[in-house]
Amino acid sequence: MNSKMSDSTYIAGTCNIGQKEIRRRKLVAIIGLFFSAASLIAMISVSAPRGARLGIFVPLMIAAVGYVQSRSKFCLAYGFAGTFNFGKLGDLSRVSDPSDKAADRSTALKILGKSFLLAFIATVVVIALPL
Repeated sequence: MNSKMSDSTYIAGTCNIGQKEIRRRKLVAIIGLFFSAASLIAMISVSAPRGARLGIFVPLMIAAVGYVQSRSKFCLAYGFAGTFNFGKLGDLSRVSDPSDKAADRSTALKILGKSFLLAFIATVVVIALPL
């Protein structure tokens, strides 16, 4: 039971999702990556102008958010909402302590920032590609 404790315990600003939720975030990352690759292939096949390549930011952001959340074991939406989940998918619990909520919101903002930065860098690379 002790080895599972770290995987199933809410820690303010550090961990607000369990294994099922982490798997869900990994799936989101894979879906975002799939749509990013499909978008890139489409852009290459039609010789998309550089300006049109900005559209790849959205699927890249989806992939980045899923990836960063799964690695962080932290859901940014739950962090902003003041909730957490270590049980069945969608079975949320509320964070009651105001300092815990503040720590969660801070972590959620960091995850959003990291995700934005990853998606931005990848988008710049796509725009710079000589298609």
